[in-house]
Amino acid sequence: MRVTFVSNYINHHQIPVSEVLYEKWGEGYHFIQTEPMEEERIKLGWNNEIKGIPYLLCYYDDPQGCQQLIEESDIVIFGGTDNEEYIKRRLESGKIVIRYSERLYKNGQWKAISPRGLYQKYKDHTQYRNSPVYMLCAGGYVAHDFHIVHAYKGKRFRWGYFPEFEESTKEERLQWKAEGRIRILWAGRFIDWKHPESALEVAKVLKEKGHDFTLTFAGGGEMEDELKRYVEEHGLKEYVHFEGFCAPEQVRSLMRRSHIYLFTSDYKEGWGAVLNEAMNSGCAVVANHGIGAVPFLLKHNENGLIYQNGNIKELTELTERLCQNREERIRFGDAAYETIATEWNSKNAGEALIELCENVAVGKIEFREHGPLSEAPMIKQNKMYQYLTKKA
Repeated sequence: MRVTFVSNYINHHQIPVSEVLYEKWGEGYHFIQTEPMEEERIKLGWNNEIKGIPYLLCYYDDPQGCQQLIEESDIVIFGGTDNEEYIKRRLESGKIVIRYSERLYKNGQWKAISPRGLYQKYKDHTQYRNSPVYMLCAGGYVAHDFHIVHAYKGKRFRWGYFPEFEESTKEERLQWKAEGRIRILWAGRFIDWKHPESALEVAKVLKEKGHDFTLTFAGGGEMEDELKRYVEEHGLKEYVHFEGFCAPEQVRSLMRRSHIYLFTSDYKEGWGAVLNEAMNSGCAVVANHGIGAVPFLLKHNENGLIYQNGNIKELTELTERLCQNREERIRFGDAAYETIATEWNSKNAGEALIELCENVAVGKIEFREHGPLSEAPMIKQNKMYQYLTKKA
């Protein structure tokens, strides 16, 4: 079987699954990168990981050869780019396409009323509802977004991103997270919709209440000066540290040593692979319910804590709760690790994707019972917080 994965670029969130597919299909598997990596991501060290990958092809180096491979492969997995031209002829010819997508309406589902937008969604998606085209939903809000445009009914699968899994024992994690000051971590770009300022608001309250903690920021960006001013103005220099841009392995090292991970992005965070990584590292996570990965990976009060988008008071209370309760931090961290170790990891996802390819090649649709490639639930955005926290 010839299977080709097409995306804007390959990175450390996609390589582990590709390794599983390459092990299965060998020279029958390729990953086509359609554009050079962004400078900001190169600074984070992502570009170093693609050198010497045997199955990687770059469309911009050989457009004719790559296009031929896209059109002649048995199955094409496609996502991460808005350019439909790569698969247009394949879709028109009725060949198998497995699409993956983050949500359509990160800026609000009200945009679904736009006639121009609906027509574009019809062209790209809805018109192929009876064709062998399937949707891997990279996030908990994706299925309902596509329901709005009447696309992929009965063909929407849970999916996501799958960073490399790091195995550890409970004893190792306890050693890494030796007690002392509570270590809180935030990692990502300093941009408005990731809301790094929310972590500082938490730090301000924790300081006022006398908690002994440190908050580390790993990352950088346009809000950096604003964040540092806040630290200065509120007397937080003893508590807050800025590590700057960190390579992926440096972020993992920080996660291993951290007790609590704050994930404060809003609905614009289509997935958020740092959640996989923080859980894999045994952190007790407090996460915004609007993040795409949260509905699939986190179970409130079981393997982490979920707060309502925009509710800084709830975020602060949940973080303080963890600061005060060591046993709960350990329990959530261990359960988070097990979620990744047993279910949401690249090996399990890759094997499930191989199974899906083999099924759709003979016209069969089967959902796994849970985890990657189980059926994606269709939960309305305005019902998701209640659904996740069982407050409905």
